Amino acid sequence: MLDAEEKNYGYALLSRLSDAGLESVKPATLYPALTRLQEEGAVEVEWGAGEGGPGRKYYRITEEGRERLRRESAAWRDLNRTVASLLGERTGGES
Repeated sequence: MLDAEEKNYGYALLSRLSDAGLESVKPATLYPALTRLQEEGAVEVEWGAGEGGPGRKYYRITEEGRERLRRESAAWRDLNRTVASLLGERTGGES
């Protein structure tokens, strides 16, 4: 999601995840993951004004994060193809 946007804040990311069918992702999971990504250089944080309230922490993917996303997406696609192939072989006539 961060790759498709300039930046976003945690609550908005949780809402987007929920809209995508991942309503089980909770703040206690998301925020530590974002902190870990920040520590690893994949995400950078910027404080901005909140809408009528306290400031918000905005997250933005870095170039290092985009490269990591490309690598991990390719690895996921490879794994998906391998598993699909193995399942196809198993359901294609083997007992």
